[in-house]
Amino acid sequence: MRGIRGINQLSRRLYAAQAARKVDAAAAVEPVKLLPQEVQVTKLPSGLVIASLENYSPASRIGVLVRAGSRYETMDNLGVTHLLRLAASLTTKGASAFRICRGVEAVGGSLSVSSSRETMAYTVDCLRDHIDTVMEYLINVTTAPEFRPWEVSDLTARVKLDKELANANGIANNCVLYIENKHYILMFSVLCPFSQMHTFVQNNFTSARMALVGLGVDHAVLKQVGEQFLNIRSGTGTVGSKAVYRGGEQRHHSGGGLVHAVVASESASATSAEATAFSILQHVLGAGPRVKRGSNTTSTLSQAISKVTAQPFDASAFSANYTDSGLFGVYTICQANAAKDVIKAAVGQVNDIAQGNLAAADLSRAKNQLTAEYLMSIENSEGLMEAIGSQVLAEGTYHSPEAVTQKINAVSSADVVNVAKKFMSGKKTMASSGHLVNTPFVDEI
Repeated sequence: MRGIRGINQLSRRLYAAQAARKVDAAAAVEPVKLLPQEVQVTKLPSGLVIASLENYSPASRIGVLVRAGSRYETMDNLGVTHLLRLAASLTTKGASAFRICRGVEAVGGSLSVSSSRETMAYTVDCLRDHIDTVMEYLINVTTAPEFRPWEVSDLTARVKLDKELANANGIANNCVLYIENKHYILMFSVLCPFSQMHTFVQNNFTSARMALVGLGVDHAVLKQVGEQFLNIRSGTGTVGSKAVYRGGEQRHHSGGGLVHAVVASESASATSAEATAFSILQHVLGAGPRVKRGSNTTSTLSQAISKVTAQPFDASAFSANYTDSGLFGVYTICQANAAKDVIKAAVGQVNDIAQGNLAAADLSRAKNQLTAEYLMSIENSEGLMEAIGSQVLAEGTYHSPEAVTQKINAVSSADVVNVAKKFMSGKKTMASSGHLVNTPFVDEI
């Protein structure tokens, strides 16, 4: 595709102009002062959102985020986002699979793809001098996939392996709440007709559902790339399935002496005021130790459970928020003979807060922990890219760290008590695995 390959000439012209300015600056008597930059956001008439932060880093990170996660799958194409993630490096209309792999590696760059319930993210990392090279491949991968049958068929072995791994971990019936790196998501089928891949891309990879995000790149460069190469298709795309919470229970009985149990209830959407209150409640209860194999001594969950058992255990709260709903709950690991006492003590601690028993010191500690967690998450390029991309894709704007911390500090004790009440009064979901002889059912909690 000539249009896509033309990005080389575009970047060469723009960066030649920038290089000329650098030469003039180097010849000046006064040293060049690099002023701190803010995140710049531009929304094009096509609906494409462009966001960038010029941090003067020698390494750049550029991503194309698409509102095309698993929530936009239908019964006819369940698992298509899984296949698209695996097929990201296959031949496109502008470059072969070998050229993409060889071209990115030749400049010391990397191309990665990740997916979640809401989005798919295509990201490239490279030195600033090679932005034009990796950008060409990024645009090819996101806008011009071919899905040649003989290449797609080679994915079959990888898809079967993923399905075997899912079954080995007790995941069945296609929709199960499970835990992976502290993210609680909806598992979906990994099998889908290959013919659905083109249809899904045509329906969902539209300009209005995309965000082009860059770190260590000039906003003018990124904007011109978006205007010329990502104004691909118009339309709003597929309407995602609305998250409808129904509650329920799933028990997976197996051997061993441990029981893993999750008790959850519906919480709030990511953009609601309650979402921050739920996050603070999570940290009041305890979000898990920050040191590997460390003790979570400040966790009120751990303090409550230690009163009912002297056996080893682990307990933490979790909060997952999406665009239209969310989940909040407690997760415990304990010996099988203590499961009943441990699970009831964990839920009882949430109920204790719902009754208004929230110490000012615990609230202050939780706010500080949540603030520190957020600020540390955006210290690296991966976390910052995710924060900027998710916000501009969902809301069309970016909230500065100062605005986020102010929002956290504005949450009152009454707000946290109210969301604890919402958890206690809501319909519960329970998932448990292990030796369940002494594990209560959800209606017994």
